[in-house]
Amino acid sequence: MGEYRERTTGEVKTQGEWRAVFPNMSLPRVWTSNVCDAMNIDPVLASPAATTSAYQTSVRDGVEQNSNKDWVEKYVAKDMFADIEGGKTKSEQETEYQATLDANTAASHRSTRDSKLAETDWTAMSDVTMADDMKTYRQALRDLPTHKNWPNLEDADWPTKP
Repeated sequence: MGEYRERTTGEVKTQGEWRAVFPNMSLPRVWTSNVCDAMNIDPVLASPAATTSAYQTSVRDGVEQNSNKDWVEKYVAKDMFADIEGGKTKSEQETEYQATLDANTAASHRSTRDSKLAETDWTAMSDVTMADDMKTYRQALRDLPTHKNWPNLEDADWPTKP
């Protein structure tokens, strides 16, 4: 359900909340510009979230007019962490957060690596002679945790299955 801004006071409410303000007015299901003019309100249009960095989040911060004079949702980038008196510094919190992200990424990559190794386990059976390129591939999979980009691997960092 959309939001609407009162032209005089700037108050923003949902369509349902505005219906409650005008209980004796018969309102259509779809509000056209004529309905909005009669109620002295303007629609608030959706807008994209704010651009954020690694340790920021996009937060709704009211509404604002865009270059077309339409009212749109306003978003701002807000830091995820802040210095806490007697607690951890912003830098310490960011370091812990990144360590958690890296640990989760590493666990996911290990799981993928283990699946890729399991797919080729049949080549390591005692009655099969493993080809050299398969030995190289399997060793490269086992060596991934020592890769310079670990745990933030790119597609090109993964070995290619022969």
